Amino acid sequence: VELVESGGGLVTAGGSLRLSCAASEGTFSTSDMSWYRQAPGKEREFVAQVTVSGGTYYADSVKGRFTISRDDAENAVYLQMAGLKPEDTAIYYCHAGAVPMTSGDYLHNYWGQGTQVTVSS
Repeated sequence: VELVESGGGLVTAGGSLRLSCAASEGTFSTSDMSWYRQAPGKEREFVAQVTVSGGTYYADSVKGRFTISRDDAENAVYLQMAGLKPEDTAIYYCHAGAVPMTSGDYLHNYWGQGTQVTVSS
């Protein structure tokens, strides 16, 4: 599965951006889809997830500001970001997880190449 992110860019604090992630193959509809981000000098962190059944989960730092959604017909997942803050500056990565395991991880993990989001103060 190939994942390609788009929609990143430079925005001033308080602004909005919409990230998109397009998947190349049909396994998208059986994968939990997530967004992660990695800021300079920091580890990659979870941002949001939308499961196969449509359940959504968010990191506390973005709850109420970000909205994740998926379109299985288009093999795409989106991250609508509003009320952006300078601390949201990071490279945002799309992740597809297929075949969940009891450990909480997935048997198959796929990552996109990332898209840069920069929020100026």
